[in-house]
Amino acid sequence: METELRSRSIVVIVPPADRNTDPNFLEQPQLHDDTRFAAGKIAIFQYSTVIIFLFLISGFWRLQVQSPEKYEERAEQNRIKSRPLYAPRGRILDRDGRIIVDNHVSSALLLTRENLKLEDLKPIAEGLDLNAVDLQTKVGRISRSPKYVPIRLKDELSPADMAFVNSHRDVFPELDVISSQPRLYPHDGMMAHVIGYTGEVTQAELDSADFAKYKQGDVVGQFGIEREYNDTLTGVDGQQRVEVDNRGQVRQEFKMDEKPAVPGKDLQLTIDLDLQAVAEIAMDGKNGAVVALDPRTGEILAMVSRPTFDPNKFTGRISTKDWNAINNNPDKPMMNRAIQAQFAPGSTFKPIVALAGLESGSINEQFSVHCPGYVTLYGHTFHCWQKGGHGTLSLHNGIVHSCDTYFYTIGNKMGIDIMAQYADMVGFGHPTGVDLPGEAVGGVPSPAEVLHKYHRKWYAGETVPVAIGQGDLTVTPIQLARALGGLAMGGVWYRPHLVKGQAPSAKDKTEWPLDPVHVEDVVDGMYGVVNEGGTGVRGAIPGLDFCGKTGSAQLESLDKAKEMAAKGLNTKENAWFVGFAPRRDPEIVAVALFEHGEHGQFAATIVRDVVKAYFDKKARIQTWLQQHSAVSASVAAVSTLGLPGRY
Repeated sequence: METELRSRSIVVIVPPADRNTDPNFLEQPQLHDDTRFAAGKIAIFQYSTVIIFLFLISGFWRLQVQSPEKYEERAEQNRIKSRPLYAPRGRILDRDGRIIVDNHVSSALLLTRENLKLEDLKPIAEGLDLNAVDLQTKVGRISRSPKYVPIRLKDELSPADMAFVNSHRDVFPELDVISSQPRLYPHDGMMAHVIGYTGEVTQAELDSADFAKYKQGDVVGQFGIEREYNDTLTGVDGQQRVEVDNRGQVRQEFKMDEKPAVPGKDLQLTIDLDLQAVAEIAMDGKNGAVVALDPRTGEILAMVSRPTFDPNKFTGRISTKDWNAINNNPDKPMMNRAIQAQFAPGSTFKPIVALAGLESGSINEQFSVHCPGYVTLYGHTFHCWQKGGHGTLSLHNGIVHSCDTYFYTIGNKMGIDIMAQYADMVGFGHPTGVDLPGEAVGGVPSPAEVLHKYHRKWYAGETVPVAIGQGDLTVTPIQLARALGGLAMGGVWYRPHLVKGQAPSAKDKTEWPLDPVHVEDVVDGMYGVVNEGGTGVRGAIPGLDFCGKTGSAQLESLDKAKEMAAKGLNTKENAWFVGFAPRRDPEIVAVALFEHGEHGQFAATIVRDVVKAYFDKKARIQTWLQQHSAVSASVAAVSTLGLPGRY
């Protein structure tokens, strides 16, 4: 009975509805329309599936059949990266082979450009303490280069830099840390002006013919020896292939495919570190320069310029603070005063005036002048530095006591043309040719020069101050060292140079046929300056025939000096001293410029220390050689006799 009722409840006969009489007809389910709608959705899905399948098939065809090599190479490029192996620069050594400049192991940061996003540059610059504008400019300059060429972003990475890179590898996979070997320079600015420093090649340099072989990001010499011998010191970069993951992390290095870097060549200088150290100490706390050279060859033994700077600050990227401190320093620490300071030589010019008088026949050794402390010429009174005067003296004592009146007189007697001729002969007004960039030439006054420069004639009264190394006469310390060294050599001048092993050629040597008697007269006077109670007695070295000449040169005219003093500026005279030893066939000549040192005797002690260090070292070497020879002779004698012994 229950089953029957269930069957009956299921089977219901519904009479056909009348569209017109049934008000609920429109509310009945539209089964036929629903079926058609579902079928449409299924068709769309089927067609979409077919289209997607065809797209995948076409992609597979292109990858596997049409051009598999192209996409295989592209995939390989994403997996295999080429990284530069930076070549270390050659070392810089002193004349005895001791290392002055070396390299040290560090890390550099590259910016790869295959997947570089320009919007990432600003946060990268902020994280690495770089100037964002400079970084954008650098990226823009290299934009025309192939994408695989990386940008050298930063050298000498600090712990903070490394922490930023390591913590942002997922965010900035284009940052790549590689090994580098930047320069390691002496501390405290020692030899900074000689050595120079390195830095990234600039756009202006890239546009010049001298740097045609370099590319953006290369490190080149920017100053001093580093600049002058850049091509010698620069090596050849290598290349390394590495496997990286999707985050740019190196997983494997392919040593077999590696192209090793070729280091730059070492460069041996003529500098003697022992003498250099003495000169550096002697100039501590002073502004000025020291130059010591061998007048027999032109080899520079020591060169100091003060104030100095620390070239280590330039090896990576010098900070704005450090650069402003150097660039805004009124003492100009970047100036190499040894070859660029142009000052009046003062009384150090007097030996050349004396030689000019003797050689021209204007005077002889016995020519005497009475010095009451002044001389009146052309209606003007010219004062001697010794207010009470020197009395009557001849050439020898005129040099020994540096009598201004004596040299005013002989300078006026011979005239400006002869003095200018001999100043030109010893090299004033011309570059010495030293192998450093930026050498200044100074100036020698003459009627022709005044006419060319000022468009007027030369006045006779202008001759007088030139005779004591004043007026428009200016020289550099290296010019003065070469000039007096060549005079002491009897009229032979060599080109000063800093690299050892350069045999002097004909163009490096200048000779002038000087009368040996006249040369001896001048040299004997310079000997008296140091050893006969002259103005340079502080430079005396016991047991050594040391000759020299002091000089004190005012910086400006008296009227100009008064204006400078009113402004609180230093108007003290510059102190000069030039000396050589021994008296005959000198082995070393040295010059010291002590800015605002006032008296030449204060510069004499600087040169004395350098010259003494030279001969002390020479004596030590000779003693060692003698002892070594004695030991060798003893060993040889024992060996000959066949006697037992241990040496």
